[in-house]
Amino acid sequence: QGNSVAADYVKLVSNDEHEFILKRSHAMTSGTIKAMLSYPANFNSNEMSKVQFREIPSHVLSKVCMYFAYKNRYTNSTSEIPEFPIEPEIALELLMAANFLDC
Repeated sequence: QGNSVAADYVKLVSNDEHEFILKRSHAMTSGTIKAMLSYPANFNSNEMSKVQFREIPSHVLSKVCMYFAYKNRYTNSTSEIPEFPIEPEIALELLMAANFLDC
């Protein structure tokens, strides 16, 4: 049972070696991550998948992970959807990451 739980999560690693563990279903918000995880060599059903991002710093990747949770929470929601906060100082980096990640 413990191993199957690991397969439900994915580890994203920033260029400064910070690790973010999130639900695989949330990470699949990204078309790029979805493609990476569906490639057979990167997938072992008993282990947590790991994706390294050499171009994305931790302060941006953490915001991307927050967005994945936000998107998962509010997709098809019937309640009012709050604005997703983006700090102006990371907006450009976040835009570039979102473009790369296809999300």
